[in-house]
Amino acid sequence: MSTTTEPATTGTAQPLRRLYFTRFAFAIVWAGLLFVTASSLGPVSIALLVLYPVFDVAAALVDARSSKAAKPVASLYVNAAISLLAAAGLAVAASSGIPGVLRVWGAWAIVAGLVQLVVAVLRRGLGGQWPMILSGGISVLAGASFVLQATKDGASLTTLAGYATLGGVFFLVSALRLKGRADSATA
Repeated sequence: MSTTTEPATTGTAQPLRRLYFTRFAFAIVWAGLLFVTASSLGPVSIALLVLYPVFDVAAALVDARSSKAAKPVASLYVNAAISLLAAAGLAVAASSGIPGVLRVWGAWAIVAGLVQLVVAVLRRGLGGQWPMILSGGISVLAGASFVLQATKDGASLTTLAGYATLGGVFFLVSALRLKGRADSATA
């Protein structure tokens, strides 16, 4: 049984597909830039750390606008608020060092992963959502691992680059799986 109506489903697939491709490209570029600057918390790495959740806010708002008739709109606004808080938290945590950043990022990954899981389950009738369901679950686990890493010596930001890369791959797979749905909507 679908959780969305058919007109909402067909009208949402194409914009969602474009958004997922954009999120994939952003995540890959962001991860590459963070990876080369991750050895310390400098101005560039701090800017990148704050930029990622800010981009997530923008993506959630674009998603909510294109999904007006679908059920997960409220969850998308919750995600935007959580990501905005994460951006502010990361800006503050950067002054306390990498462990502080990992704690904030980990907490954000846990909560945002749960929200992503809810949105993807609500959209399962749309197709292409299994990668998003998996990504939400993995985000929760990864968030917990970031919080644990913060307690150990030698904590590094490079794990965040890997996290973003994997998330980007899930967006790519989901966008590709939505292709058939988007194509059939235009036929």
